[in-house]
Amino acid sequence: MLNRSDFLLRDDIVFLNHGSFGACPRPILDEQRRWIEQLEAQPVLYFRESIANLLHARNTLARYVGAEGKDLVYVTNSTFGVNVTAHALSMMLTEGDEICTTDHEYGACDRAWEQYCVAKGIRYVRAEIPMPVPSMDEMAEIIWSKVTPNTKVLFLSHITSPTGVRLPVEDLCARARAAGILSVIDGSHSPGHIPLDLSTLQADVYTANCHKWMCTPKGSAFLWVAPHLQDAIIPLVVSWGARNPVAGDGPLNIEHEFIGTRDYSPFLSVPFAIELMAQQPWDRAQQYGRGLAYVAHDMLVALPGVQPMHASGHDPLLQMATVILPSDVDTDHMKQWLYNERAIEVVVHRWLNVPILRCSAHLHTQQRDIDALEAAVREYLTGFSSRESS
Repeated sequence: MLNRSDFLLRDDIVFLNHGSFGACPRPILDEQRRWIEQLEAQPVLYFRESIANLLHARNTLARYVGAEGKDLVYVTNSTFGVNVTAHALSMMLTEGDEICTTDHEYGACDRAWEQYCVAKGIRYVRAEIPMPVPSMDEMAEIIWSKVTPNTKVLFLSHITSPTGVRLPVEDLCARARAAGILSVIDGSHSPGHIPLDLSTLQADVYTANCHKWMCTPKGSAFLWVAPHLQDAIIPLVVSWGARNPVAGDGPLNIEHEFIGTRDYSPFLSVPFAIELMAQQPWDRAQQYGRGLAYVAHDMLVALPGVQPMHASGHDPLLQMATVILPSDVDTDHMKQWLYNERAIEVVVHRWLNVPILRCSAHLHTQQRDIDALEAAVREYLTGFSSRESS
């Protein structure tokens, strides 16, 4: 399997924040460099051939996520995909309609809905998920309790970014479909991380990053839209589209993917990455990351004052371990101290006034990284307690 030496990560940093932007191994970076050199060797030919190359890249990714290529388009990140969706749905929704979501969503995506929809009088209704978070069934009921006759859209993260929690989207997408409510899922942390099959999920829109857990180059993500909704999802950036319908094999591709001069190398590198993942094989890579996340979780919650994020313990599907720190910890100071004094890159922040630490494990992670984190957090909290008592 790939290991730490296959990544360009600095040796002087304990890197436990794969979840934010991912980390790309050398073989995939070499593939991206090959595409960039093709672009610069003959730019006109590159863009002429990009039509067929993008079709191949799209179909390869679609097969990996259980979809068809005509229903999927490459975008730079899942926030862009949410912006496209919020912008388009704002044309369908009217004042008094409601979007049901949670208070654990990614802030940039919240802003997209607020920009395009709330400004028009559409209500953005947040279900409050307590921390530590309850079971999947309980979370489903908490979220669904906010659905009213005015609810037209259900917007959820598959795995929340600020709190590292897997939400019951399978159950809730099925409920939304039965109730005639559109479901929009931000799967930013899903591909390559947890099982994903869009053919069975029953979502109407799904957008996700490849550059996180699939380890593809930065800026490779996708937007998938169910066929019945594609005509309504107008592009955020208007280009030639249907006036020059050579950029794709369906209306979604035609209007969204070919927007003129851009770097396609992150997208075109995805098929190579999927092939590399198959060679690992990837289920072993996932088990490796899950195992380290489980160890990190148990080591951290054994520290005084640290609680699990999940009331039932660590989520066995995740390669992220999220814990709740003592309530009076200064998270900004702790994050700076961990990085500046102990060279540890990890998420430490306050969400809904709850102090949180989220660490991520992947193929570049080693047990010694987890040990270093535990020792540093123990040292910081011990010093913090001493300062508080003096």
